[in-house]
This record gives sequence, structure tokens and C-alpha cells, in this order.
Amino acid sequence: MFEGVYLVTLIGTAMVLAAAFSSLIAFRFGAPLLLLFLGIGLLAGQDGLGIPFDNAAASYFIGSIALAVILFDSGFGTALSSLRLAAPPALSLATLGVILTAGLFGVFAFAITDLNWLESFLLGSIVASTDAAAVFFLLRAGNLHIRERVRNTLEIESGSNDPIAIFLTIAFVELIAAGAAVQPGELAIGVVLGFLREMGVGVFAGLIGGRLIVMFVNRLKLDPGLLPIFVITVALVLFGITGAVHGSGFVAVYTAGLVAGNSGMRSTATLKRFQDGISWLAQIIMFLVLGLFATPSQFISILPVAIALSLFLIFIARPVAVSLCLLPFRFARAETAFISWVGLRGAVSILLALAPIIGGLENGRELFNIAFIVVLVSLLVQGWTIGPVARRLGLIIPPRSGPLDKVELELPGSAHHELLAYRVAAGSPVARGGRIPRWARPSLVIREGRSLKPQDAGRLLADDLVYIFVSDRYPRLLDRLFATKVSLAADDEEFFGAFTVEPDHLASEISAAYGAELREGEADLTIAQLMLARLGGHAEYADRVLLGPIELIVRDTDDKGVIDSVGLSLEPQELAPSMPLLLTAGEIKDRIAAFLRRRGVKASSGEPSPPAS
Repeated sequence: MFEGVYLVTLIGTAMVLAAAFSSLIAFRFGAPLLLLFLGIGLLAGQDGLGIPFDNAAASYFIGSIALAVILFDSGFGTALSSLRLAAPPALSLATLGVILTAGLFGVFAFAITDLNWLESFLLGSIVASTDAAAVFFLLRAGNLHIRERVRNTLEIESGSNDPIAIFLTIAFVELIAAGAAVQPGELAIGVVLGFLREMGVGVFAGLIGGRLIVMFVNRLKLDPGLLPIFVITVALVLFGITGAVHGSGFVAVYTAGLVAGNSGMRSTATLKRFQDGISWLAQIIMFLVLGLFATPSQFISILPVAIALSLFLIFIARPVAVSLCLLPFRFARAETAFISWVGLRGAVSILLALAPIIGGLENGRELFNIAFIVVLVSLLVQGWTIGPVARRLGLIIPPRSGPLDKVELELPGSAHHELLAYRVAAGSPVARGGRIPRWARPSLVIREGRSLKPQDAGRLLADDLVYIFVSDRYPRLLDRLFATKVSLAADDEEFFGAFTVEPDHLASEISAAYGAELREGEADLTIAQLMLARLGGHAEYADRVLLGPIELIVRDTDDKGVIDSVGLSLEPQELAPSMPLLLTAGEIKDRIAAFLRRRGVKASSGEPSPPAS
């Protein structure tokens, strides 16, 4: 008996260690980390080392708790500024996008499988959501510098679309298990009312729970070691209570994390570090358990159909859903295509695929196996190619000017202050003698391994490490003081143009000097006002505005989003290339129209049409 406890502990911890070490491979080669975790679980399972594990209920329980921890951490780490910038398109993708993807996938599944309509839409619901862990990791590990709006849209979507897929999956499982004939109208009404109830209760509970977490943390004098455990436990209590009253516990914990993470409560830095670690552990355990549950020997019979469904999801269902959802939001076609491509499926889809088995559905195991293969294909095809696709679509931008080293520390009694460490960059304003604001006086300077008082260090030199105690809401001015300015190196000059223009100059000046094509009423605007008008009222780093023979590029903005540096290119970038296998709805429409025009010209000219193949 006791030997069994030691053996289980040994095997479990060995698998976790193997998964943790595999992350080094993923960071080195940019591999999808989830794929490695699942692979370790598969190798240890029934068809690998032979560890027997076939408990769907236990797998679902472990996965649900782990997912609740991950979603709370996702909300806690989402800044309100990012949410304001990308919330409308991201939430459109997380709601309507999930429903459209599930519907399109369900229709195709019904056409090529033996599943009935309800089972096909159930399968579509299972694979409809993207995986937050995979998206966050690959955008980070790939070191991809893309526009903030695109990155934030992807991250917020992947962190918030799970509850919709969970609701749809459970609803279809209950309908199929009931076995009673349901009228389409009654079904639609029931789904809508159930969705509104679960989402409404989840959001309300999350807002209350987040405020309670903030109140407890600020008022209770808990030991610093107990505080992170207390917070994550309260989040899990909120998850359980919300689910018990028929709300979405996943929406509740995500909303609570969002409220708590943006409240400015004390010990936020400590909580973030703890939650990063516990979130990684939750991901590893969830992925390993799901991989352990799978039986690859059962995949062979359904492999062709599952691969066909996977390719349909990647190249048709996801792009069509994304294109329709992003139509109102002024995304460029290349950006829409990239968002379509970064729709990785992951652990949530495999976790939801357990629901049909737990519900006792006749084809439950087949649905699980298909969903598992869909996830594997998604990670293999999309996970390895995010970087090349971004470069192919012309979305890579130069890294933004910033500090070479910044460490957030928290000192006792400093609820709204931070101790920041900056490495002085050669050529930065402070290295050239620039003054540091009074509100950010250095506390310590480390030079060549020696600790110096600021008054003894004198003028700051390149490679000095400077510690500064500031408010946690310090402006980005401090970052720019310690960093090199955006240089005019060859790659930056190619992107930002060879000239800079003052954003407060009139647009009529660049029209007269460079032949910029202006619309009626734009001549009296400043360059910054012109760019804002053309960009829909919001500008961010690396945004571009084409004005005929020239192009204006946003080189930098201040803390309030006001343009304070503009580049001018006399050789505007050509239209970013599209990918033949990944066309947006607009590109498909344009190509069909062009094809019809060509056919019309041939018909009118009397040229014979080519024979049908």
C-alpha cells in the first residue's frame, strides 16, 4: 500500500519535471509547448509506458480546476488599457466568432461523418474556442513584434472565448442525452436564455468577487506567504459558488481576475509572480492528464476524417468567422488573415471532449478522439508557422524603444510604488546628460560591480544599473529617458522612412512639399490630426497612413496616445501579400468578382471559354 503511494508520487512528479524541462526545448525552437506536454502524457499512457488511466470524470474535474486557475491569471494579467484598445473586436470573436465557427464546422462534420446534426454541432462547439496558453506562449516565445491592437485582440479573445464554448458543449450534451425531440424554435430560445443566464450571473459574480478579493487583500494583514494562496482559494470558491447557482464559473473567475488585477491593490507584484507559477503548474497538470487519458491506437480508423475536419477548421471555418466578426473594426486584410491563423486549439477543446463521455453519449469516445486529433493538427500546422506567416503577411514591426532591463519590486508599505531597475543604454538621453524628473530620483547606482550613492556616482554612464523608486503609474517618459531613441538603422529606415516630420505642422505643408494627396478639409489639419482622422480616432506605434506618393508612419506616442513622432516614407510599402490558402472574406469576394469580370470580357469578345476540367 505505502509503496504504491511512493510509486504514484514518483511517476507524477517525473512527468511534471519532464514537462517543465521540455519548455526549454519549446523556447529554443519555438515549438508549441502544449504539444510537448500532450506528447509526454501520450508517451506515459496506455499505448506508451502502459500507465492505465481511463477516468473521464476525474480528468474533467482536474482540468476544470486547472482551467479556472488559468483564466483567473489571464484576467489578472490583462491591463484595462489593452482591454479598451481591443475589447470590441476580441469580444466579437469570443462570442459570435465561436458560434459561427461551431456552426460552420458542424455543417461540414455532418456532411462527411456519420454523426447526426446535434452530434455534429456538439463537435463544432468542442473545437470552437482557441487556447489561451498556446496563443500567449507562441506570441511570446516567437519574440514577434506586431501591432499592439492585433496582439491584444488575440490574447483577449483566447482568454475570454472558453466560457461560450463550454456553455454550448454542455447544452448540446444535455440535449442529446435527454433523447427527446426538440423543436428548433424551443431549442433556440432555450439556448439563448441559458446563455444569457450563465453569462449574466458569471459577470455579476465576478464583479462582486473581484471587489471582495481587493477588499480582503487591502484590509486583512495576512502573512505575505499566505496572501497568494488566499487569493487563488477565494477565486476557486467563487468558481464553485457561481457554478452551483447555474452561472458560468469560468466567466466569474476571469472577470474577478480582471477586476482585482486592475484595482491597484497592495502586493500585486507578489501575486502576479505566484500566479504565473501556479498557472504554469495548472497547465502542465491539465495537459499531462488529458494526454494520459487519450488512446492513440484508437485514432487510426478516424484519422482521414479527423484531418479533413482539421483542415476545414483552419482554412475555412476560422477565417470566415474571423472575417465576418472583424468587418466593423477597420483591420487591414493582412491583420485579419493573421488573426485567423493564430486560432490554435488546445487543452480546452480536449477537456470539453470529455463531456460527451461523462454524459454517456453513444459516440462519446469517437467525438473525443476526433477533437484530440483536431488539436494535434492545429498545433502542428499553425503552432510551428506563426512567425513565418507574420513575416509573409508583412506584419512584423521594429521593436519599440524601451528599457533594456526593468525589474518590478515591492517594498513593505509601498502599495502604490515600485522600485525599478534600469540599465542605462549607450546613446540614451540620460547617458548624454539628460535630467531625470524630480519625481523619479535614483536611489542606488551600480557601476562595474560597485554600489554608489546617486550623489557620488555623478553623471550616469552607459551600462550603469540604476534603481529608482517611483509611483506605479509612472509615465512612459521614464522608459524613453533610459533607452536609446528609435535609430535610423537600415531596417528602421526601411520601415519608418528616411525623414521625420513634426506632428504639429499643417498637412498642407507636406502636400506642397511632397505632393501628398489630401481630402477636402484636411489641408487645415495638423499632421497628427490628419493621421488620427484617417486611423479612425486612435493611433498606435507603427500605424501607417498612405497619402498618394508618400506614407506617414507613427514612430511614437505619449502616455495619452497622442502622436509625438512621425516618419515619412517616399517609397510607400506595397500592399502586404496575402496567403493563397488563407484568404479573408473580402479577398475571396474580390477574387470572385475579378474572375467573373474576366469571364464576362471573354464572353463579350466572342472568345471560346476553356473546356471544363
